[in-house]
Amino acid sequence: MASTSTQFVTSRRMGMYDPLHHINMWDDTFGCDISPNTGPSSITQVTDTRQTNKTEYNSQESLGPSVDNQEAKTMSDKLQRRLAQNREAARKSRLRKKAYVQQLETGRLKLAQLEQELERARQQRVYDGLLNTSNGVLSTNVNSGVVAFEMAYDLWVATQQKKDNELKEVLQSQVSELELRMFVDSGLNHYYELFQLKVNVAKADVFYLMNGLWRSPIERFFQWLGGPRPSELLYMLMPQLEPLTDAQLVSVSTLKHSCRQAEDALSIGMEKLQQTLAQGITIDITGAGSYKSQMTLAMERLEGIENFLNQADHLRQQVLQQMSRILTPHQAARGLLALGEYFQRLRALNSLWSARFREPVS
Repeated sequence: MASTSTQFVTSRRMGMYDPLHHINMWDDTFGCDISPNTGPSSITQVTDTRQTNKTEYNSQESLGPSVDNQEAKTMSDKLQRRLAQNREAARKSRLRKKAYVQQLETGRLKLAQLEQELERARQQRVYDGLLNTSNGVLSTNVNSGVVAFEMAYDLWVATQQKKDNELKEVLQSQVSELELRMFVDSGLNHYYELFQLKVNVAKADVFYLMNGLWRSPIERFFQWLGGPRPSELLYMLMPQLEPLTDAQLVSVSTLKHSCRQAEDALSIGMEKLQQTLAQGITIDITGAGSYKSQMTLAMERLEGIENFLNQADHLRQQVLQQMSRILTPHQAARGLLALGEYFQRLRALNSLWSARFREPVS
């Protein structure tokens, strides 16, 4: 019995699972303190801690490139805003510069116009003094017709400059011959309006028109019967119209010849009128004829001056019309631009000449 019991005990120990024995083996193997008191919760906590550290590492690793991209995007946005601000500042600077240049140009034109108005006012005062002086007292009577003409002429000059600018832009653009002809006709009609203004002022004061007091002194230097000679304008414009065809050259040459003949006829007629007027008021020492009859006849002859001035403007208008028929629309447009520039430069030259005398002498 005793031997059988001992054998049974031995067999139980051999087949029984001893957890303490295995725990001690794990302790020796891993070199850590793993006791029976260390439960599943402690092991889970260690595992969770490692998992948390791994998660934090992965999250930091994943956030690294995202932060860099965000910073790069922020820098790019700042650069774009700065470039946009620079472009806007440059645009505003160009606008300010353009406005400043336009202001200077407008001031220059206003100054030149003011000088012309002052010159005409001075000339008008001198002219009124020569005609309306009585007993040494200067009359302050103002001819309303002359004043109205000067105001209309100032407006005409300003409109002429605008038309020249428009015609220049049209020439630089691609337009049809028909459209260009319309601009040329508009420019010619503007000159015809000036001729009609001169007809009206001639009725108010023919000597004001004849002496060219409505023009600058340098313009009066080229004066002929209330305006420039048409033949001289043709001579001045010819280089601006080249090249011309053979037929155009023949037509222009014929027009020049007819123009000179008409100018000579008007000049001779004016000279004869002056001689007749001078002879009509000559004192007759024999006493024949009365003073009153001589003055009446002289007044009638003076009315012929208005007719000569109107014929001179009619000749200028005929020359413009004939040239517009001879030339192509492009040639006629260049001719009108050259004519307007010629008169504008005469006025500018007069302003420079007048300012020369106002400069201090060193």
